[in-house]
Amino acid sequence: MSMFKGFSNAFRIPELRKKILVTLGLIFVCRLISSVPTPGVDWVAMQRTIENFRANSGVGGGVLDWISVFTGGGLENCAIGVLSIWPYISAQIVIQLLSSVIPFLEKLKQEGESGRQKLAEITRYLTIVLCVVQSVSIAFMLMNPAKLHPDFANVELVANPGMGFVLMTVIGITTASLFVMWLADQITTFGIGNGASLIIMINIASRLPQAIYTAWGQYIGIGEVPPEDNGITKLVLLLAFGFAVVMGTVMLTQGVRKVQIHATRRSAGGAGGFGLQQTYMPLRVNYTGVMPIIFAQPLLSFPSMLLASWFKDRPGWIAQKLYWLGTTLSDMRSLLHLTIYAALIMFFAFFWVATQFNAVQIAENLKRSGSYVPGIRPGMATAEYLDGVMTRVTLIGGTGLLVVALLPQILSGWMHVPWSVSSFFGGTSLLIIVGVALDTLRIMESHLLVRKYDGFLRHGSLKGRGGM
Repeated sequence: MSMFKGFSNAFRIPELRKKILVTLGLIFVCRLISSVPTPGVDWVAMQRTIENFRANSGVGGGVLDWISVFTGGGLENCAIGVLSIWPYISAQIVIQLLSSVIPFLEKLKQEGESGRQKLAEITRYLTIVLCVVQSVSIAFMLMNPAKLHPDFANVELVANPGMGFVLMTVIGITTASLFVMWLADQITTFGIGNGASLIIMINIASRLPQAIYTAWGQYIGIGEVPPEDNGITKLVLLLAFGFAVVMGTVMLTQGVRKVQIHATRRSAGGAGGFGLQQTYMPLRVNYTGVMPIIFAQPLLSFPSMLLASWFKDRPGWIAQKLYWLGTTLSDMRSLLHLTIYAALIMFFAFFWVATQFNAVQIAENLKRSGSYVPGIRPGMATAEYLDGVMTRVTLIGGTGLLVVALLPQILSGWMHVPWSVSSFFGGTSLLIIVGVALDTLRIMESHLLVRKYDGFLRHGSLKGRGGM
């Protein structure tokens, strides 16, 4: 009951109530943008084509489902908001990675608020470039869907193809994506939580009613559609399994490895005395978040789709082998797909930590502030120690991330759970929903505790993804 009381108390604080209402209103506008069809496109034919492709692909629609998840159905509607907030997120990821290798960007990161503002400006310019490039690609794919996949042959989605349609599509999609980016900034400034993260979470969660309807129809039955044998038992077991997966995901998201730190501080009594302060450095178990899955999914899906498309009807032994490779990698039930997908996730988990976790800089900061790890010499020895600890932590976190990422495909492919349902049992969907929900509730709870209201938990307090 403490959780419900916390939500009730949130609306009793005028400032917090205003922030919540502003956030809900701006998110509603984002959802509207995901439902406005792109001019000149037969969105009914688009929906029918995607549904047929999903039915023929066996388990989900691969990269099409991946895009649909993060756009909140913008793909099926062929909406002007099909790119949603993702060009902005992609630009942020690119700038973050380049900041580790380009001295100019790394210097901006260390210049405080002015440097962050300059990086934000560069990120927005890069967002515009990504929007234009991606919207041009979308326009040409809509005019020539057969080039995307053989199953789209003889499908006409655009009534009047040509450069006029391309220009109109680029302007519409780019403008909509930049508007969503502006809305995300407004949510961050005047609302609750991080605007971009909230928009992604809502886009993912918007598919939940359809997932519930699908599960109900399969296990309970709707109208004249009979349920599966032992459907109620399967549904109960599925719900229990889902509850356990959510618990494990929360543990993975909030888990930290505490590295003990001793800091020398001047005593409050003066007289030049110094005292020893004990604290710890939290190293997140899932330091990479959802980044390995976000990198691995398109890197595996796009090449497999292109191989299956380019070499389907071409003669020759090599062409047939490449076609087999593309179709096998596209099948999420295949052992080859699962093996390569798992290897990519583990690779990008260590790659992200290697580029973002700077043990040398952390060791130098500790040495400069008079802090040290007990039993470890300051400087390079501390950096090597922290790097070794982070490597072991990343192995544990990457393994947990691997299990969460593969669960939807295993449930859908081997246990015949509908993809629209199984996608909520792991992968990026569950990780983002859990992570963003914890961060947002933590911010709301901080407002409640400052004003002497009870938080969402009876004992303790909520932790964000930082584990603090």
